[in-house]
Amino acid sequence: MSTLSTNRVRTVLGLGRIGACLFLCCTLMNGPTRAQSLKRYTFDRGLFGTEYRKVFYAPDDSTAQRVRRAVDARMDSLNEVMSDYRDGSEINRLSATAGSGQWVRVSPFLYDVLQKAVMMAQKSDGLYDPTIGPLSQLWRRAVRRNIFPSRKELRKAHRLVDYRYIRFDSVGRRISLKKAGMRLDVGGIGQGFANDEGMKVLQQLGIRSALLDIGGDIRVSEPPPGESGWRVLTGFGTDTTTLLLKNVGITASGATYRYLEHEGKRYSHLMNPRTGLGLLHDVQTTVLAPDGTQADALTKVFSVAGIRKSSRLMRRFPGVTVWVTENRNGHLTRWTFKERDR
Repeated sequence: MSTLSTNRVRTVLGLGRIGACLFLCCTLMNGPTRAQSLKRYTFDRGLFGTEYRKVFYAPDDSTAQRVRRAVDARMDSLNEVMSDYRDGSEINRLSATAGSGQWVRVSPFLYDVLQKAVMMAQKSDGLYDPTIGPLSQLWRRAVRRNIFPSRKELRKAHRLVDYRYIRFDSVGRRISLKKAGMRLDVGGIGQGFANDEGMKVLQQLGIRSALLDIGGDIRVSEPPPGESGWRVLTGFGTDTTTLLLKNVGITASGATYRYLEHEGKRYSHLMNPRTGLGLLHDVQTTVLAPDGTQADALTKVFSVAGIRKSSRLMRRFPGVTVWVTENRNGHLTRWTFKERDR
């Protein structure tokens, strides 16, 4: 256990677990710790292939340790459920039944995250898709070998990507995957979902003021004692903005630094599920949303949509603010949309 000994915390965003694409800098300003006799605690550990930070206010060390253990236990259980990198994880066991016609009873966590992922896929017209697993695996293999996938490989993987192949049985909490070979990947939503689950644990244990940060996916609850919000510094390059936040999620995503070159083009690791290809333009996106799950998924949605299509999509996501910086053929465009602008 340790208390926060510095006024500034810098975190590096890892996009999914494919590669780091964007720096999201967070300035956490220490508020008065004497209010209500609460102390500020910070705990760091590795999680989901990145750094996980918990910052919260508790009355004493014993309570803080108990809270830390409870949140870590929830995170570890979610890792066993959602990680498509772990042999034997629940999501991989479910993927292995694809095309068998079998209905599989799943845990409440997996059922919940997949329902939310499919809802996000529906609202985004498939710009986010939790069945992107075959393309994700193809990309990872291509990066390791530094060989761009063949057209045949891309077509084969792309035919397996369609969120409508996931069927739900809410009465029995069962899921069936219709097409053989399909593979689930909730990396584009899982860190935000995990932050929301961690925040539930904190609230159940009486912790009102907290910030959770999984590799740059940030979720905050009530402000620190004596403050009106958590101060988060976010931006790209020299353009930064300080936000005063409470009870929201914020996530940044980018398609700039990880790519494969093929026939004179740079294909980002950030893929468009509808085309099966990585983006050809540089884009950096930050999303502020009512919860971490939405913020995480929508950074991918608005990165893929691009500026021209994003304005129409915004109407489907109330309470969301989006910042996009897009570079197409050397032409830099910045775009901000807030709910009140609609």
